[in-house]
Amino acid sequence: MSAIRAILKTEPSEYSFDQLEKDRATVWSGIRNFAALRNLETLRVGDAVGIYHTGGERAVVGLAIVTKAAHRPRGEPNPKFLAVEVRAGRRFPRPVTLDTLKEDPIFAESPLVTMGRLSVVLLTSEQADRLASLAGRRRETGS
Repeated sequence: MSAIRAILKTEPSEYSFDQLEKDRATVWSGIRNFAALRNLETLRVGDAVGIYHTGGERAVVGLAIVTKAAHRPRGEPNPKFLAVEVRAGRRFPRPVTLDTLKEDPIFAESPLVTMGRLSVVLLTSEQADRLASLAGRRRETGS
């Protein structure tokens, strides 16, 4: 499996990792922030992405795999608003909380901790490896 390329944030009361597991796949849409959209555009088929629950939970809880790169979703009139399609990967053995990430110097400059409202956050390879380690996963394990 490739390293985790990005974090996709979601409010679990609106769409949770449990729902993604149940659905098996979904169109990840509704992103309106242009910085997040630029990040979304960089994702490619096969990329692993962490699913982060916002709200009271504030933790990366599992993985999804991009199955369709950034595209304008059906019915979206604005060509600037994009979506990706993802399939459920595996739930992390240990969710990684925002507090844990804030305490880790590797994430000190990450928009994940510095720009709380950014809904798509890219990770460096070092951050991806650290996240996988904190979650109890090894980078080379499959989904």
